Amino acid sequence: MARIVVLGSIARDDVIHLDQRLREGTHLQGSPPATRLGGGGANAAIALSHAGHEVSLVAAVGTDSLADELLAELSRYGVDVGPVTRLSGSSTHSLVLLDPEGERTIVNLTRARETRPPRRLLDLAADCVYVRSHGQDLEKLLRTKSALCPIIAQIQPLHEGRLPVQVLVGSHGDLDPDILSNPLAAGRALAGDTLRWVVITHGAEGAEAFSVHGERLRATAPDVDVVDTTGAGDAFAAGLAHALSLGMEMDHALPLAVRWGSAKVTRKGSFLDRDCVREILREWTARSSPNRP
Repeated sequence: MARIVVLGSIARDDVIHLDQRLREGTHLQGSPPATRLGGGGANAAIALSHAGHEVSLVAAVGTDSLADELLAELSRYGVDVGPVTRLSGSSTHSLVLLDPEGERTIVNLTRARETRPPRRLLDLAADCVYVRSHGQDLEKLLRTKSALCPIIAQIQPLHEGRLPVQVLVGSHGDLDPDILSNPLAAGRALAGDTLRWVVITHGAEGAEAFSVHGERLRATAPDVDVVDTTGAGDAFAAGLAHALSLGMEMDHALPLAVRWGSAKVTRKGSFLDRDCVREILREWTARSSPNRP
């Protein structure tokens, strides 16, 4: 398998199941909070580790006891936490509100976030890098790293700095209409000449990818029962990183990533469990085999 580096967050999530959808001014009933590991970086890193990759996580935690718990849990999932740094103060702690349809709302209570670019990223050997981090000037760092391996990054506002990466990923529901009207133009403004693809996810409708060479691909999502949408975007990005790190072209990588994202919403939790990831990979191998009946 491949060496994959994930740049993102680690969090402790307190999950409350609501009796109805969030609406302004309403009084809702919720379950007592249930705690679980979360954070965009952790979600993607664990799924990739389940797929058999050698995964390193570049992230930050605090100096509290919660940090020790989070790092120990990540290590048990096979993620290399050596590149995780400790910042004075609290680790990231979030409140996740889940409505009866599985849609989630996340409230960050505390955050452990680096303000300087994590230069240790350059010391990590990688076949692929996934960037799930905002609020830092990553341009110089990613320009150097993108010359060595493909990088997938979540689309961020241009004023937060440019991202010279090969693949930009964003959710239709999170992006401004200006970006959605011309994804490639927005992608070029953010990534420059390094850009190869802009990928837009559409939830239950699947995803589409736009190439700088004018190619447009579409992958539909299977019809599934939604249980928990938390981490669906992270699962999609992990599936994309899995595929691209193994040298797949986008026409094969996109539907596989959709399969990862669709599988996540059918399960409770913030990340894909090991059995689910391995089942997806077995199914994909069987479908791709030229000798299948």
